[in-house]
Amino acid sequence: MSLDSTLKIDTRLEGKRISFSQIPVVDIGPLLDGSDSEKVAKEIGHICENVGFLYVRNHGIPGQLIEDMYRFTRAFFALPEEEKERLNIVRSGPTLRGDIPFYGENVDPDKTRDYKEAFDYAAHEEEVSPFFGPNQMPEGLQGVKETMEQYLSAMMVLGHKLMSAVALSLDLPQNYFGALQKKPITIQRLLHYPPQEGEISQAEIGIGAHTDYGALTILSQDEVGGLQVQNHEGEWISAPPLEGCFIVNIGDLVQTFTNDRYISTMHRVINTSGRERYSVPFFMDLDYDAVVEVVETCKSKDNPPRYTPYTCGQHKFKRFLDSYAHLSAQGHRDSGKGEAG
Repeated sequence: MSLDSTLKIDTRLEGKRISFSQIPVVDIGPLLDGSDSEKVAKEIGHICENVGFLYVRNHGIPGQLIEDMYRFTRAFFALPEEEKERLNIVRSGPTLRGDIPFYGENVDPDKTRDYKEAFDYAAHEEEVSPFFGPNQMPEGLQGVKETMEQYLSAMMVLGHKLMSAVALSLDLPQNYFGALQKKPITIQRLLHYPPQEGEISQAEIGIGAHTDYGALTILSQDEVGGLQVQNHEGEWISAPPLEGCFIVNIGDLVQTFTNDRYISTMHRVINTSGRERYSVPFFMDLDYDAVVEVVETCKSKDNPPRYTPYTCGQHKFKRFLDSYAHLSAQGHRDSGKGEAG
């Protein structure tokens, strides 16, 4: 499909076209089967220290399950607006699950409005508390609940494996982070980015520049592309889809644990493809009350902790307050500190 000839994009929003090798690809098969976990962990650690983003292949998630997730993703965002409004996240209380309409979440609100819509769900809980509770699910999409639960379960297993590799890369016990993820905050998200046309500026793009709030993100993106990652020189690098791979990146919590040794990398999405873009990210955090503090292997007399300890739930909710207009409007407050000490 040819692009609209009237398209004029601010030069600050253009992704630099580079080879895949600049965002490394890691075969995680030896991690999943246990044949060489240390080797994979070393690779992942090196990438977390220098890039923060990587492609993973041989991840073990069936292709059919991924295809089913995209089928439901497209079907959900094609629902009538009144059906999606019935599932609006504002109706979910502290659970924070459901449909997020256009401009309902803005991750860089001082600079950018996010031209996207999303749907969030996670493990179903009867008791309601911040980030936990029942899901708001669409009616009439046959098999959607079962497929989403199956995908979420698979992501949890993969997420734990990847976090074990991060632990090994830091010379920590393999289950170091697992002990803080007995009942982790998670979000399985469906995303829709319509194409942008005409003159495009930083004031409104698919999603503004941000780091991820939690520990780990596992992203499946369709063939359209549009993801950009910021390198150390401040350049925006295109991160196109790679067949058979997920994109994985670490978030704020891992940067804190490692005392800035591993970096939670800025990224954004701009869809100028002329096509609808869909993606399916999974966000894995820690238990709500888990304490986030610099680990022993990343601090010393000459390298003291740069962060004061905080809890995962405090940090997460603070970042949500900054991003969700309805939370600020409802007068929520959070006493947590996710700042440098």
